[in-house]
Amino acid sequence: MRYRIPQAFLVETFDHFRRCGDGRRECQVLWTSSWERISGISRVVHPRHRAHGAGFELDQIGLNELWLDLSRRHEGIRVQVHTHPAEAFHSIIDDQFPIIHSIGFLSLVIPDFASGPVGLERAFLTEIQPDGTWREVRISSRLEVVR
Repeated sequence: MRYRIPQAFLVETFDHFRRCGDGRRECQVLWTSSWERISGISRVVHPRHRAHGAGFELDQIGLNELWLDLSRRHEGIRVQVHTHPAEAFHSIIDDQFPIIHSIGFLSLVIPDFASGPVGLERAFLTEIQPDGTWREVRISSRLEVVR
């Protein structure tokens, strides 16, 4: 699956990261789309979480509210996006605790707490494989930023 992400949503994602992470903490957003048009990312969700320099923890009550909201809107989470303090990669913690555990689910990591230019040039994208492991995939093969 190749998802279309509006440029404005990429800017919104970086804005969330910069406000929440403040250049010192990891942060997460989720890219969602409707079940009727799965490939078109339609919303950026900034879930309630506790951010710190070496990760973040999702708020369990907020997570339950998120699932209910997604159900009401007939949406699903397509990509989890989060920051790292330096280089973008998928850590062991990232591997073990994705928000979705389904084949083909994507996890995008943005380097430097998203303090650099808005874009995906130094980002890292990985996908859950049929055997449950993660494998790096070329960003352009799964994500298309559109105007």
